[in-house]
Amino acid sequence: MIIVAFFIVHWQLSVFFQTFFLHRYGAHTMFTMSKRWERFFHLCTYLTQGPSFLSSRAYGILHRMHHAFSDTREDPHSPKFYGNVFTMMWATKKHYDDFAYRRVEPEARFANGVADWPALDRFSQNWFSRIAWTGLYTAFYIKFATAPWQYALLPLQLIMGPIHGAIVNWCGHAYGYRNYNTPDISRNTLPVDFVTLGELFQNNHHKFGMSPNFAARRFELDPAYQVMKILARLGIINMQGAQHMRYPAESQQALAA
Repeated sequence: MIIVAFFIVHWQLSVFFQTFFLHRYGAHTMFTMSKRWERFFHLCTYLTQGPSFLSSRAYGILHRMHHAFSDTREDPHSPKFYGNVFTMMWATKKHYDDFAYRRVEPEARFANGVADWPALDRFSQNWFSRIAWTGLYTAFYIKFATAPWQYALLPLQLIMGPIHGAIVNWCGHAYGYRNYNTPDISRNTLPVDFVTLGELFQNNHHKFGMSPNFAARRFELDPAYQVMKILARLGIINMQGAQHMRYPAESQQALAA
């Protein structure tokens, strides 16, 4: 079925660019790339996320705050302090909007060197752009949907970016197993993370915050990292010592200081 295939492909592409570009590159600088490749992947992130595109600057700031204050009252999205995933993500949205629309300036340590493209943010964050994307998705469904139940997938595609964030931020700190005794309550939800392409190895990631490979044990597999290795062999990205290039203070201890 075309609609189901469209949903699955869209899910995988959207979550890949979220973990590859917004998280591992934009927030952590786990690798480097040329400015042209940065713009290319930034644009790919926008095109795959569409109406739910997440500003790289706002995402990076929130994520750095999450590492600095993981599972404390200052954490912008910890399930420890919310009754359900919806209240947690609504609170996260308020923090996100403050930074995405530049209403609030964060501490310099959280914004220093974060991936940023102000012109794309201005274009993507306005309602005209979001309505246009919604129209395109809806037209695709009208053209190719073969059963009424398929339309239930449409609203999920319109907010796919936040859905990925909700899964990771809730499940990655609420369900699963722990490899390491970290100060927070982070967990690894899946031994092979095919849902969010490695993002659900939260316990591993919080233990080794600058490792580009979120899998740590033999039975664990981080799919996004496998793609990153190919990109590195092609010379598109460089994972050698990249963590020191743009955000030298990136560690849970340094951020919390």
